[in-house]
Amino acid sequence: MLSEESAAVLRATLPAVAGALDEITTRFYGSMFRDRPELLDGLFNRGNQASGAQRRALAGSIAGFARALLEDPDTRPDALLPRIAHKHVAVGITDDQYTIVHKYLFGAIAEVLGDAVTPEVAAAWDEVYWLMAGALIAREARLYHDAGVAPGDIWRRWTVVERHEETDDVVSFLLRPADGEPAPPARAGQYVSVRLLMPDGVHQLRQYSLSSDPGDDLRRITVKRVAGADGAPDGEVSHLLHERTGTGDELTLSVPAGDVALDEAGTPLVLVSAGIGCTPMLGMLARLAATGSTRRVLVLHADGSPGEHALRAETREAVDSLPDAEAVFWYERPGPEEPDARGGLMDLSGIDVPADATVYLCGPLPFMRAVRGGLLDAGVPARSVHYEVFGPDLWLPETA
Repeated sequence: MLSEESAAVLRATLPAVAGALDEITTRFYGSMFRDRPELLDGLFNRGNQASGAQRRALAGSIAGFARALLEDPDTRPDALLPRIAHKHVAVGITDDQYTIVHKYLFGAIAEVLGDAVTPEVAAAWDEVYWLMAGALIAREARLYHDAGVAPGDIWRRWTVVERHEETDDVVSFLLRPADGEPAPPARAGQYVSVRLLMPDGVHQLRQYSLSSDPGDDLRRITVKRVAGADGAPDGEVSHLLHERTGTGDELTLSVPAGDVALDEAGTPLVLVSAGIGCTPMLGMLARLAATGSTRRVLVLHADGSPGEHALRAETREAVDSLPDAEAVFWYERPGPEEPDARGGLMDLSGIDVPADATVYLCGPLPFMRAVRGGLLDAGVPARSVHYEVFGPDLWLPETA
């Protein structure tokens, strides 16, 4: 897929480009938002821009795709792209926007690298960009088709049927389509974007997992209030949902998206989560219970304390309703609510993880890296371990 001429140029220039990607992407976003400020209204998340997470995600995706092309120039590394394509569909990206990104990204490359960007270098990286963009455009077109919507036409109004306080900083919203029409099809483990109008008149959006069985017209999202850390601002969307959204209000939701979704195989399942990462796992558990599944299921969850463990009782009930399921919880501060829980951080030693299991992970990136390493050490093949990331995907090292 990558021409011999471009492969040679790419191999020679990748170290320099990769080393400058942080500066390149910083200039890229600065220039693009200066000229196209409308892109910050309901498309790009301001919190991710302020923290640098979006910038690092873009740099990681470009570098990872380029390295994969060099390892096998005859094959386009599409396996790296499903997660990105689903995120793009969840925010309504359309193919014309790839041309906008190309303009500002290559302008930033030229600014940063200067005379090193010869016509040959520009052509080689142009080929990389359009190989990646072309693969994403085609994949996203299929996702839009499968969702039954035109590209970018993803939004729909939903009514809050019920609000439930799960913990001090976690709230659930039970939702029904406001137009009275059937809910769009969804798979357990998928997420939706929520699009809110901020007090300053700018729309912002965030992704939340479906935390209940998606098999009927009622859907539930469970939202943790995001507090800013390390210089990042508080989560705008989560704070507005917590403070101003109640029963009878309407929310704007996208079509469901997400490539990490419950399969229909008969293999054992291992659902591993930390903190609010429990939400897609509970959606999967609810679906298993609703369909009378007899699969072997092992639920592993880590949290600060039983009181901070959102949907804890519901998780226990779902596990108890399945004929061959068990749950193991870890708490940094154990409490009497879960007398059998383990103390400290999650440790897979002593946990019998079937080698033929399908594993789903959701939680902070350091947690998922550590657990994934433990699973691989336990003999679980890498292809059987699937993970979900909220916010920009910063790429697990093993994947990139």
